[in-house]
Amino acid sequence: MNHNILITGGAGFIGSHVVKYFVNNYTNYHIYNLDILSYASNIDNLRDIEKKSNYTFIKGDICDNNLVKDIFDSFKISRVIHLAAESHVDRSISNPLSFATTNVIGTVNLLQAAMESWKNNYVNKLFYHISTDEVYGSLGKDGFFLETSKYDPHSPYAASKASSDHFVRSYRETYNFPIIISNCSNNFGPNQFTEKLIPLVVQNIINNKPIPVFGTGKNIRDWIYVDDHVRAIDLIFHKGQIGETYNIGGSNELKNIDLIHKLIN
Repeated sequence: MNHNILITGGAGFIGSHVVKYFVNNYTNYHIYNLDILSYASNIDNLRDIEKKSNYTFIKGDICDNNLVKDIFDSFKISRVIHLAAESHVDRSISNPLSFATTNVIGTVNLLQAAMESWKNNYVNKLFYHISTDEVYGSLGKDGFFLETSKYDPHSPYAASKASSDHFVRSYRETYNFPIIISNCSNNFGPNQFTEKLIPLVVQNIINNKPIPVFGTGKNIRDWIYVDDHVRAIDLIFHKGQIGETYNIGGSNELKNIDLIHKLIN
């Protein structure tokens, strides 16, 4: 089936891997990549597909109401994979307002534009919202979260993503809107921005700089390789049930301090 698919945040770390995967594997889809090109984006990651006939890049902000409406109407968008987000916990602590604006208001803006464009004709339509396991709080002794785990965000970033999840679900409950949500654990892999833990530690080791350890370093995180996450997104996008939530993990639970020691070794 032919689709015009809007992928938001497609020049970011995970987004660029998703965009390249869909452009290269689904030539019957036209991928529209909307990204504001913030500090964490890198358009160079997409140079190998920029001239593909089924790919279009649009520089812009998901909070720009007129732009988002125009994209849906002009390009007849039928499906959305929403990845655009402010995503760094430390930055959210110093600037929570920008996280609330992008992650909450931006998501609602996309939902509203999609709903108005699709005009209650939801056949073959989908709004797929990519979220994080940070909404559940810290991993406990069980070592994993379930789709039924209660929300317990511990940072402005996590709270903003939890709020966006709730807004997405509310559109399902209120308007019978076709949504799917997935919550993924920590990604790592090529082209990740260097403020994230693994590339930061690797870079500091290479440059003989001190390695930052927050608190005792005993917080547990699950890690998944970015290409594995992309394949999960592909599966959920094509096979997932409308209205469902899917957790994506790598079964690689480690204390931060243990991960750092592995990287040092």
